[in-house]
Amino acid sequence: MTRDIREAQSPQERAVLLAAGLADLAVGTLGSAFGALSGLLRRSDGAALAAEAERDLAARGRLVLDRYAAAPPAHLEVLARHVQARKAAGDGG
Repeated sequence: MTRDIREAQSPQERAVLLAAGLADLAVGTLGSAFGALSGLLRRSDGAALAAEAERDLAARGRLVLDRYAAAPPAHLEVLARHVQARKAAGDGG
């Protein structure tokens, strides 16, 4: 007997339904991941594949650090540079 989650009678029942759905999703995802991993382990070019994966992870890490570690320029500094550029363009022409 299947009911819509909105028909659940109490918050506890809804929480149980959501937790069960999340657990099922996690089990399915882990099963797929283990299947893919076992397929990768059977490949003959495992060392090359691992080296490529390491390079890809390092590149991803570099992108993440570049995106979040570098502080963006100060807003007033950007505005001041725009004003200087406009003044320089107005004086030269």
